[in-house]
Amino acid sequence: MKYTEFEIISKYFQRHQRKNSNEIQKGIGDDSALIKILDNNVLAISTDTLVEGTHFLKNIAPKDLAYKTVAVNISDLAAMGAYPKWTTLSITMPTSNSVWLKEFSDSFFDTLNKYNIKLIGGDTNRGPLSITLSIYGTLEEKTALLRSSANIGDLIYVTGHLGESAAGLFLLQKKIFLKDLKIRNYLIKKHLHPIPRIYEGINLKNIASAAIDISDGLIADLNHILNNSQCGANINLNKLPISSILKENFKKKYYLDWALNIGEDYELCFTISKKNIPKLDIMFKKFLINCTCIGYITPLEQGFHLFYNEKEIFLKKRGFNHFN
Repeated sequence: MKYTEFEIISKYFQRHQRKNSNEIQKGIGDDSALIKILDNNVLAISTDTLVEGTHFLKNIAPKDLAYKTVAVNISDLAAMGAYPKWTTLSITMPTSNSVWLKEFSDSFFDTLNKYNIKLIGGDTNRGPLSITLSIYGTLEEKTALLRSSANIGDLIYVTGHLGESAAGLFLLQKKIFLKDLKIRNYLIKKHLHPIPRIYEGINLKNIASAAIDISDGLIADLNHILNNSQCGANINLNKLPISSILKENFKKKYYLDWALNIGEDYELCFTISKKNIPKLDIMFKKFLINCTCIGYITPLEQGFHLFYNEKEIFLKKRGFNHFN
């Protein structure tokens, strides 16, 4: 069955959500949403566009696409230490497929409800499949984690593990192979269902100095911090948080490349002063995820250096680039 633009919105996206807070004065159904911002708070806004063939594979299940659309946007707010609150969704699709729309919208709202986020507006269009999500969060004034606030002597940390999402992507693309079905499915899930570190980010804003989420690869994203903070760094590649699953199933040259350059892990990379390490240890015991120190911040004139087995190495790749 084919639907008009407004029938799609009414049937699949203007559904009952959890009770609105007093902050939403007008949501879906008018020309604009109206949101009240509390005193001494600022609005954090992030927008991502996911394009078929660039950000997701053509045969991705609608439920997986919906989840990832929300998760990768939440990850941007996590890097700032903001609470996610509201979102707008714009979908461009070739046809109004009712089966696809139901599966996508069910998963989409399940994910929003998990993080207590409200859909407040959006748009639908006809064309090649792409999805644009804008997400809005709040945080207290002057508390945001910025890329420009790293300090010389800060330690550099990464949450979770790196490289597993890349392995999952290459398994889906049939560029690599695994006989073990359990491990294969685990890695594919890591690619399709990344976990945004939103609660970690909210807590880190009180103790870290700078942060970024790892979407384009550790090297590219860490360089954003270094460039904005006008400093250098020394990284010990022996300390990279590589899971035993990758180490036991793939060659070192592959999993190191995946961790450094491929991205889509959506872990947090952050800098923190040595005096705050005890607070960091307490925090991550609470969240039950690993947090690994991989290096430290140096003066700008000392540059950016990578070491493996105490020897400096040089990489040609510098992470994912949309136009490369």
